[in-house]
Amino acid sequence: MSVIRAVAVGYGHYLPKRVVENAEFEESLDTSDEWIRARTGIERRHFAADGELTSDLAFEASKAALENAGLEASDLDAIVLATATPDQTFPSTATKLQHALKMKGGFAFDIQAVCAGFIFALSTANSMILSGQAKRVLVVGAETFSRILDMKDRGTCVLFGDGAGALILEAQEGTGESADRGILSTDLNSDGAYNDLLYVDGGVSSTQSTGVLRMQGQEVFKHAVSKLAATGETAMQAAGVTAEDIDWIVPHQANLRIIKRTAQKMGVSMDKVVQTVQDHGNTSAASIPLALSVAAANGQIKRGDLLLMEAIGGGLAWGAATLRW
Repeated sequence: MSVIRAVAVGYGHYLPKRVVENAEFEESLDTSDEWIRARTGIERRHFAADGELTSDLAFEASKAALENAGLEASDLDAIVLATATPDQTFPSTATKLQHALKMKGGFAFDIQAVCAGFIFALSTANSMILSGQAKRVLVVGAETFSRILDMKDRGTCVLFGDGAGALILEAQEGTGESADRGILSTDLNSDGAYNDLLYVDGGVSSTQSTGVLRMQGQEVFKHAVSKLAATGETAMQAAGVTAEDIDWIVPHQANLRIIKRTAQKMGVSMDKVVQTVQDHGNTSAASIPLALSVAAANGQIKRGDLLLMEAIGGGLAWGAATLRW
């Protein structure tokens, strides 16, 4: 039986030039490179330059993805951009990206599910392709989290970085089997009861200010491991595959301990887990597409590989997707 699949045909990423090593935090905080590495696995991250916006990062990653796919912006029908750090309250950062790419047709909008944003955006783009509303969709995760960090809070400011990743999905025919290229399944979840575990203490309606990130680290850790493993299992079951079939897990790059514990809970060797957290820190919605692009560019991920992507973020919101590359 012939079916439509949303197939990845191009990828790209961008990192700001400024690299912030762990040692830089020792100058202003009671912390150390050893302390940060031991608890998070993070060694460095990138911070955007003054005046460098989320849309700028998204633009560079999108240009790279279009070039990788051999496409022009005019070939796109839509842009879905996941971010928790938009340029403005409105209009959407996606429309700014649309203009920067000189894309005159189609439509663009933002999705906000924090660190799970890319999975939510991917699922949305997949639905649009399966429904026939779009044939080619640019899916982007882009963040400038350095702008919402409390640089006096050593429990959070050392964790996050800035960056962007992009993936182009295209409608192609498949057989309806798990051997098809493209997105095979997605699973989305949220529970607002956990709002106070990970949030920004500001907002247009509540404080008329941006606010900074606040987190109950231990509680987030516990929820992350159990919920990531569960959503991953659900996505695999929906795709008709098992952990043994997976070539690569591409997890949200939040914390190496979470990544290791989740893989262990799912019975997957760390040899099959893409890891970039050491060089990028937690880039929120940019995390998975950034890791995807880096792994594909260095030949780690190859055509035909079966991927499981999973992420969790403030909300709490979490989800997973299976995709054959």
